Amino acid sequence: MSNLSPVIKSIQDIMRQDSGVDGDAQRISQLTWLLFLKVFDALEEELETTRDHYQSPIPEHLRWRAWAANPEGMTGEALLDFVDKQLFPALKGLNADPVRNPRGYVVRGVFEDAYNYMKSGHLLRQVVNKLNAIDFNRQAERHQFNDLYEKILRDLQSAGNAGEFYTPRAVTQFMVDMTNPQLGESVMDPATGTGGFLVCAIEHLRKQVRNADQEAVLQNSIRGVEKKQLPHMLCVTNLLLHGIEVPSQIVHDNTLARPLRDYTAADRVNVILTNPPFGGIEEPGIEAGFPADVRTKETADLFLVLIQHLLKPHGRAAVVLPDGFLFGEGVKARIKEQLLQQCNLHTIVRLPNGVFAPYTGIKTNLLFFTKGQPTQHIWYYEHPYPPGAKNYNKTKPIRIDEFDAEKAWWGTEADGFAARVENERAWKVSIDQIKAAGYNLDQKNPHVGEQQSHDPDVLLADYARLQAEAQALRDELKGILAQSLSAKAASV
Repeated sequence: MSNLSPVIKSIQDIMRQDSGVDGDAQRISQLTWLLFLKVFDALEEELETTRDHYQSPIPEHLRWRAWAANPEGMTGEALLDFVDKQLFPALKGLNADPVRNPRGYVVRGVFEDAYNYMKSGHLLRQVVNKLNAIDFNRQAERHQFNDLYEKILRDLQSAGNAGEFYTPRAVTQFMVDMTNPQLGESVMDPATGTGGFLVCAIEHLRKQVRNADQEAVLQNSIRGVEKKQLPHMLCVTNLLLHGIEVPSQIVHDNTLARPLRDYTAADRVNVILTNPPFGGIEEPGIEAGFPADVRTKETADLFLVLIQHLLKPHGRAAVVLPDGFLFGEGVKARIKEQLLQQCNLHTIVRLPNGVFAPYTGIKTNLLFFTKGQPTQHIWYYEHPYPPGAKNYNKTKPIRIDEFDAEKAWWGTEADGFAARVENERAWKVSIDQIKAAGYNLDQKNPHVGEQQSHDPDVLLADYARLQAEAQALRDELKGILAQSLSAKAASV
């Protein structure tokens, strides 16, 4: 098949006719559990030819080949009945131990909160038949599907809040390139989303693989946790497509729900790459698992505390965080103080507006740090728009080649980034300046004069401040007038 795009589009068109499927997020969720079973079955076919006595964790009559592969197979009410009353209950209830039956554990984790939205068995049969046109055993077609899968993930951006699970590929690629994971190191994303960082890390590590033993090391080095069902399912399927045979270390859970003290040395990792949800508030009680001086309900803040804790000594992290974290006070300032004491926060790349559009217009930053040495100074790099551009959008996203200037400037941590020089985009701020500013990391580029901001968030904040100042002035004048009138009345 030369082009898979029309296949996926025709599947989505069929789903639109079904009364049970409402909106993009449900369509993608429906497509993903079907894709997962199809991909899983294709990979099992490979294992059956390469491994003696391979046994599937899925009961024979529930495997894709048994009920879906025949275009003349079950349809209508019979198919719907089978999916809702046999397939889903059985997969959700698989007796699967992560050590003894890791493949079954993966299947059960994917279906734990999955749901069949389709109400028409005839339309469901049409979708299944379309999917059967894709041959995941053909390397060329699988590679092509990886590109298409990226597109499906990007489509999530327009599916309401589901957009939070997608980080632009150029950003994940740059963060992986700069942290440079090495074969034998463990790589984790504690807020995995659809697995963009992990897939980038897998591709980076696979270039270092030379033999079967090294491939086995890679297979065991990828870890992730995702709270929500849809991105978890997308992530597991994504990793299967990228050659991780048993993605049993991608857990469907909330990383923050586990008390910090319960994480042991065995949980620590060499590299963390993540874009934690920002603006989110955790449910009551989650913060109780964290030390009293850094307790907060803000999701991104708790993740930063967790990341510091999860890194091994000399472990490296690259994290996406919003501007609000940089200048935040109170608990945020204490978290930053601890970060700078425990880690070398050597670089902050400041991204311009629109990198995450249309999901959010909030300005974001990439923080790079290494655990074990306190911060002496922070290098800042202000990433510009490409020539002629004033913003990013869905059709013109940020591109990896835009980071070439940062890469050329970067240098190595081993020599303390001695080769770095200040320029119109890069500047250095000492830890003493940061402390004097109350741990405000929102340090402006000194090589650029005062600029008029057109950021809506900044303008609204300025407007609110001016309104408050005007109100305070009015209240003061009222007070003076009231005093004057009462003094006048007293003298009459």
